[in-house]
Formats: sequence, structure tokens, C-alpha cells
Amino acid sequence: MSEDQPEKSCGRCRKQVDALHLGPRKRLSVTDPLVHYGPLLTNGILWMGELADTPEKKITAEERYEHHVFQELLKSVAGLEEPLMQGGDDEVDIVAELLTKGASGVRGDDTKSLKGSVLNWITPKGQNLVPPLACNVKIDHGFHHEWTGTLLCSAGIDWSNPDGEIIVTGDQWPLFLYTNYHYDPEDPWNGLFQSSLLVCAYKHIFMSPSSVDREPKATHSDNARIHRMTRVTLPLVAYIATQVQFALTSSPVFSCTDTVTDSERFYNSILDIFEDPDEKQEVDKLVVWWNRQVFPSYSTAQHPLAKNSALARIQEK
Repeated sequence: MSEDQPEKSCGRCRKQVDALHLGPRKRLSVTDPLVHYGPLLTNGILWMGELADTPEKKITAEERYEHHVFQELLKSVAGLEEPLMQGGDDEVDIVAELLTKGASGVRGDDTKSLKGSVLNWITPKGQNLVPPLACNVKIDHGFHHEWTGTLLCSAGIDWSNPDGEIIVTGDQWPLFLYTNYHYDPEDPWNGLFQSSLLVCAYKHIFMSPSSVDREPKATHSDNARIHRMTRVTLPLVAYIATQVQFALTSSPVFSCTDTVTDSERFYNSILDIFEDPDEKQEVDKLVVWWNRQVFPSYSTAQHPLAKNSALARIQEK
């Protein structure tokens, strides 16, 4: 073996980095707007190479999940595997930088696009917000305004009768997540993540701005159709909730580490509940509900195959 071989393959010999614990807990997903691609790519390469024969019992649940995310990333980005597996450190760093930059750019576009639209959606029809809010200056948004403050107020807290000053953290979910902005303490799942505000924001970003005010049609061309999206995914719901939260706040610049919005904890706390096995029944219902709102052709029903059809005959064999 020549002396330059270890240097040539140094991309495979990197020390494994815990990509799921960068600062506060961070569960990764190919649609995670807070994702750091460097550690994810590095660990993915290791698991496909020198760690491929690691006994199953020595692989943690988080490592298994991380590898699953890496595999999904390879599927969604055509031609990604070759530069990762054949290149060295420089190539991996370049790919990670491009992916991160692309995700950041998309997030910035979504933030800008939703800024004024969210104000329109929260304004009652035929009425005006009092005092009015401007979409370009956010200093009087958030808890400085009666209506945005109400929507951002943690479920279970009476905004109209505050008891002193309260610091709202990301895991204290706001009222805007609920249908009709109503929270039932006896049934906290009732209407959760089903507000019209979230649906409008989802359609605005992933379908088209014009789709917000019309019934969804299976034949119209939009962003979802262009990108072959046929169903709603829960990480995207968490992403939209995070974007709407920021649009309502007085924070001028989106930041994962913003202590006012606490966006990172907010986003991850939503993913946690979506991934909790004990909440699977409620989460499955939520997925069905979202798909019916956005994709009219979506159905979870299993239709029996017609007898003597080509597909039925093939499956018989």
C-alpha cells in the first residue's frame, strides 16, 4: 500500500460525529430546515464503509435513524452517492456546503413570501386589525399586539388575563396551532395542528399562493405537482408551523438560536410528538386529515382488485 493511500481515502476515515446532537437535541430529516449536512454525510459514508459490518446490537436507535435519513437523502438527490463515496474530504465539504446553502436559501424565500400573507390570513374578513400591522416592519408584532399576541400565547394560558410576565419556550405550543384557535385542556389533541392558518401557509409554500383561496384540484399545475409531491409529510407540517410562528413574532431575522422565538426547540418538540410511538394513533389520524386538505385524490382506503384484471392475475402468480 502506498503512503498516499490513507490520505486519498481520508474522507472515509473521519471520526464519527454525532449529527443528531449538535447543540440542543436536533433530530434530522431530509426536509429538516435546521439540518447540518456535514456530520450527516460524514457518518453516512462511515456506515456504508468501515462501519457496515457493525453488529446490530451495537447500533443505537439514533444511529439507525440517522443512517435512514442519509439513505433517503441519496434517493432524493440524483447523483449524490458517487461524489461522496469516491471523493475525499474536500468533495464532502463542498457537497455539504451546497446542500446547506440551498436549504438556507429556500427557507429565506419561504420566510419572505409568508411575511405579508400571514397577516392577511389572520385578519377577519371585512375587518382590519387594530392597530394595523405592516408586513415590512415587525417591531409592533408578536406580543406587542393584541391579536398576534393571542395567537402566539401558549395554549392553556389566558392572554386577556396575564398573571405577571411569562417566558414562553419552544415547547409551550401556541394557540395558532389549533382549529379556530381553541384549546381543550381535557383533550389537547383536539384540533391540534389543524388550524386554517397552517393549511393556508402549507398551500402557499408547497402548492402555489393562488391555491390558498380555491379548492384543491387534482389536475392543476403547482409546486407540489412539479416536485412530484403526492402527500403531506409531518416534517413539512413542523416546518410550516415554525415559519408561521416566526411570521407572527416581532423578531426581524429568522434564527435557529433566537431566544425570543426559540425556533429550534419549537420545531424539534413537534417532531418529537410526531415520532412518539405512544401517539401513533393520533398522528396517523392527523396525516389523513392533512392529506385530505391538500391532496384531493389522496385516499387511505384499500380497494379490492377487480376479478380477472391484469393486476389481479399478476398478483395471483
